[in-house]
Amino acid sequence: MKILYCLFIFTFLIECNGLSQTTVSIRDAYTFEPVYGVKCIPQPSSTTNESFVFLGSKQAQKVTFSHPDYETYVFNLPNNQSSNEVIIYLAPNAQTENETVVSANKSLEKRKDVAQKIQVIRSSEIQFQQQTSMADVLANSGNVFVQKSQLGGGSPIIRGFETNKVLLVVDGIRMNNAIYRGGHLQNVLTLDQANLERAEVLFGPGSVIYGSDAIGGVMSFQTKKPQLSSTDELLVRSGAYLRGFSAGAGFAANAQVNVGNKRLASFTSISYASFGDLRQGRNRSEAMGNLGFRPWYVSTINGVDSMVVNSDSTLQVRSGYSQYDVLQKISFVQKPGVLHHLNLQLSNSGNIDRYDRLTLLSGSKPRFAEWYYGPQFRLLAAYTLELTNATSFYDNARLVVAYQGIEESRIDRRFQQVSRNHRIEQLDIYTLNADLMKKMRAHELRYGAEAYLNMVHSTAYAENIMTGQRSSLNTRYPDGGSFMQGAALYASHTYEFSKKLILNDGIRLSQVGLQARFNDQTFFPFPFTSIKQQHLALNGNLGLIYMPQPKFRLTLNGSTAFRAPNVDDLSKVFESVPGAVIVPNPELQAEYAYNGELGFQYNFMKNSAIGVNLYQTFLTNVLTIQKSTFNGQDSIFFDGQMSQVIMTTNGGRAFVRGFEAFFQAQLTQNWQLSGTYNYTFGRILTDSVPYPLDHIAPAFGKLSLKYWKHKLQMEGFAMYSGWKQLEDYNMVGEDNFAYATPDGMPSWYTLNLRGSYMLSNQLSIQLACENILDRNYRMFASNISAPGRNFILTLRGNF
Repeated sequence: MKILYCLFIFTFLIECNGLSQTTVSIRDAYTFEPVYGVKCIPQPSSTTNESFVFLGSKQAQKVTFSHPDYETYVFNLPNNQSSNEVIIYLAPNAQTENETVVSANKSLEKRKDVAQKIQVIRSSEIQFQQQTSMADVLANSGNVFVQKSQLGGGSPIIRGFETNKVLLVVDGIRMNNAIYRGGHLQNVLTLDQANLERAEVLFGPGSVIYGSDAIGGVMSFQTKKPQLSSTDELLVRSGAYLRGFSAGAGFAANAQVNVGNKRLASFTSISYASFGDLRQGRNRSEAMGNLGFRPWYVSTINGVDSMVVNSDSTLQVRSGYSQYDVLQKISFVQKPGVLHHLNLQLSNSGNIDRYDRLTLLSGSKPRFAEWYYGPQFRLLAAYTLELTNATSFYDNARLVVAYQGIEESRIDRRFQQVSRNHRIEQLDIYTLNADLMKKMRAHELRYGAEAYLNMVHSTAYAENIMTGQRSSLNTRYPDGGSFMQGAALYASHTYEFSKKLILNDGIRLSQVGLQARFNDQTFFPFPFTSIKQQHLALNGNLGLIYMPQPKFRLTLNGSTAFRAPNVDDLSKVFESVPGAVIVPNPELQAEYAYNGELGFQYNFMKNSAIGVNLYQTFLTNVLTIQKSTFNGQDSIFFDGQMSQVIMTTNGGRAFVRGFEAFFQAQLTQNWQLSGTYNYTFGRILTDSVPYPLDHIAPAFGKLSLKYWKHKLQMEGFAMYSGWKQLEDYNMVGEDNFAYATPDGMPSWYTLNLRGSYMLSNQLSIQLACENILDRNYRMFASNISAPGRNFILTLRGNF
């Protein structure tokens, strides 16, 4: 009997030794980089951090590979007796109904279940674009317009709303703070695109989930997460790139490293970028005239300011800047279903010249010798607790506690004057978010709470550059300090009546309070010494998704939003535009938005679709800039000159309407054509003729042709913008007519080409030529001309 048993064991070992072994690696079909976090059914025999290992069987079997960001792939596992290695390329599910989104309800869900329009920009697309900043990444989407006052900036406009009427969110934490102004804002610059896993743009009101400020839309940014090891081996991955830009005479570099075992992982990223003066295009249209010519600049030689002739008027002297960014994240698995995350972000720039102010003349002489933003500093420290073990109250839950420390400053000095003005703003921001999700049959319930506190400390002084002596100066915000706090409860719900009909609905109750105190009234004897406000808002949304057939999708959405006045709205004293000074208005009330939207999408082939969204937003108590008086005077002496008094007021009613269209066509397996078109129209309603609402971008969009095969990926694309005619400018607000032509801002287009080639599994090279025709143009409301012909070269490695 023992002999028979031994013979059986011997025969079994021989059979096992003869079975085949198939090793499967997963890569992105476009970038050819490894894809991590893939799930497969049935489970493999074993895994490594890079691949799956399957032992062969005498019968063929099917294996399904799935990932939230890719189309599901079914692989027929071979049943031969030889071992082999297989590489499977997963196609991204971008712009398909299966694409996953996070921004709609702060949790992962499929696009097809969300009534609102959302655009996802993934890490692979950000990497392929090779842009200088996150603002330029958004502009390259073809659906977000970006204004610039200097090279070191970029203010996104969504559906005619900008700055404090759109919301920035990073890793679920709101970036909008008490001093986000109503003009043009550059804070998106503090987000390092090299650290992003994805960026999502939610179009239309988002106040139910995000509260105040989310009138025009929400830009949600998710930074990369540490990757845990799937085996007992230590997982170590690293990457780096070096990039050069010709138009800005600049370079950027980044290095990243991920180290992790099964329970603890760390991700570290460091970036640095430096840019010289930006060169604008040489080929001018007749409509552009001499707009943007830089025939002179100011140079201080031996302590004396001089007006120097610029030998190259296309070179925008004093537009360069530098910046560094650091990201450190740590993840710890306490036990299955309980994860702890530590998130540290640091961004700091050098001095950034306010280029537009440095081009102003006072008579025949420069107005300013210096005007720059001091280092823009942002620190974020956050702790996140994730719970994924289902209970009777939630299937998953997330708690986020965060602190942000921000410092901004503005420094200016008049030409041939010795007094340099310093105005410094420091903010301490504390936030608490709790978000939970529970699925009950065909119902998905998401609910949570939010609380935040902003503390603003504003100081100012004048410095004699010859003696170093300091003297008093009026502060930008109340010198006695300002506080802004908010608290809210929200709930959103998704119900799938059937595969053809889905309901989205939600409600939020928000409370926002503000206190500000004016101690020193030497410069401005206001008739008040403090400001106190309380606002209570109830917002809701209702959306329907109807899919009469799998290829056709109709959406109908109605929503409300609000924005409570912040410290900048209520209490700022500042030269908003040349020759005009804005003064506080303690009587401001919250503004409200009521939005209706209709959309449809038709999928006519694989990865091919056409769609359009039509919307109208009606505003009440809209905050606008209007002419005003101070102590009965319509002009006051401010910062060395007589200036017209203006004030932020509740301008009554306004509306914004427009449409967004797109198409995407998979022409062949390797060719894809896509395009976008965006049109917006806005007016303030008056007793007579409606007046243009500011921040309304002209029609704009993008046309793109992509090609990829094996290790090569290429894109030829055109960016374009229509005319912003004179009659559509708001002459009092933030449209910056002073920096346009006498007829407004001319239309423009650029032709561009970029490509990427994988030299090996670890090394790639990228090359781009933007604005091939070297056209001279300027984005609407921008105070600096766009780059001329720009060559970009990137060397990238992943190890």
